[in-house]
Amino acid sequence: MGLESVGDLALHIILSKLGPEDTARIACVSKRFRASASEDSLWLRICSQDLDVSNPIDPLGNPVPSFKVTYQIWREAFLMYPWSLVKRVKRCWDRIKTWLANNFPEAEATLCKGASEAEIQELENYLKVKLPLPTRILYRFHNGQEFTSEDLTKSAPGSSLGLIGGYSFYNHSVNVYLLPINQVILETQQIIRHLGFSSRSKYVVLAASSTSSEKLFFLNCTDGQLYVGTRNLATDGEMIPCVPHGLISLAHGLNGDKLQDAMLLWLEEHGRRLQNGIIKIHEEGNVRSISLFSEEPPLCSTAITNGVQVRGSAVFIPELADPQDDHEKYLFSYSIRMSLQPQGCIFNGMSFNTCQLYWRHWIIRANDVVVSDVNGEAVIGKFPLLCPGDKEFVYQSCTPLSTPSGSIEGSFTFVPGRLAYPGGPPFEVIVARIPLQLPDYVF
Repeated sequence: MGLESVGDLALHIILSKLGPEDTARIACVSKRFRASASEDSLWLRICSQDLDVSNPIDPLGNPVPSFKVTYQIWREAFLMYPWSLVKRVKRCWDRIKTWLANNFPEAEATLCKGASEAEIQELENYLKVKLPLPTRILYRFHNGQEFTSEDLTKSAPGSSLGLIGGYSFYNHSVNVYLLPINQVILETQQIIRHLGFSSRSKYVVLAASSTSSEKLFFLNCTDGQLYVGTRNLATDGEMIPCVPHGLISLAHGLNGDKLQDAMLLWLEEHGRRLQNGIIKIHEEGNVRSISLFSEEPPLCSTAITNGVQVRGSAVFIPELADPQDDHEKYLFSYSIRMSLQPQGCIFNGMSFNTCQLYWRHWIIRANDVVVSDVNGEAVIGKFPLLCPGDKEFVYQSCTPLSTPSGSIEGSFTFVPGRLAYPGGPPFEVIVARIPLQLPDYVF
């Protein structure tokens, strides 16, 4: 080879342009090439590009002697899987974990270390299924979530630490977490038996609400789709898909990018929403949780009137949907957040440090047809007093629809100052149109 006459610096430059496979081949040529191809700076670059790993660690986070050994261990650990798919799954988990570390570290602490092949095989043997490759790899990185007794004490019986998050309205509260393999086995056996599914059923329960309100997610191991149970789950096993069917591809091949089940797509979409600030942490008292109510347009509307800001968004509630009911097929919960701008309430050329809610007017549409026109005092029985600098006053409610899309809009009536001591006549605050839309991805 002409490379034998190349100087060490030139050889290093050439090696720095190569991928891991070609670097390994070069190392087989001669002792000199082996020494150059084993330089840790080369393997640091490869580990960084392939795995986004900046420290020499194995898949479980344990330290190893060098980056070259790091890469070898990672490849050997996932030898049975397409490497491009392994890298994609790792990117998915890295995005979620980075967001959790920066915003919700107490939930990150509930993530379990990766499951072994033996544990996954045990699940498959017990439940007589074959998990799609993407879901297998997801579990190899993290074996769901597990709450300690301390977590349960701090977070209102574990209800707030779910990785997927949730919502609450009236007495309905949901917060969804990923099940570890031992719970997947137990929950699937119990629920499938309770629902009367066939013993040949290829469904496994991978995610559930940690609160008393049942919300269950089922992966179909045959077609790779993820489903969530409806109101009719207990009576006739009714479920709806969580991911667009056209995106799922379980075709076998060497190119892992063509392998994608709903579980991977679902978590990738969830990570994108977290990273882009579409969904955020909600705090109520000392309890923090991931809220599924959108914080960004077009699903979140914002309007400011006389210094009063009102933000609103809605989320589809699959576990209370009833596709068999012609009048109330779909249920949407909506979140209203109101606050007073720093300059206070500006009305009739005067400035007030406070204003208080008195009345609400809602117009609810199914498609473009008005199905409800509501006038009434207060919201959920409360008359919030808004002050500059205070946290948003937040309340959630819900509405059924006969169609998969619709909207809510209307107005609030506020009094400058306080209801007991008004500083002027009431004024109207606009609530911009809040879309109600059956989503492509259901969480």
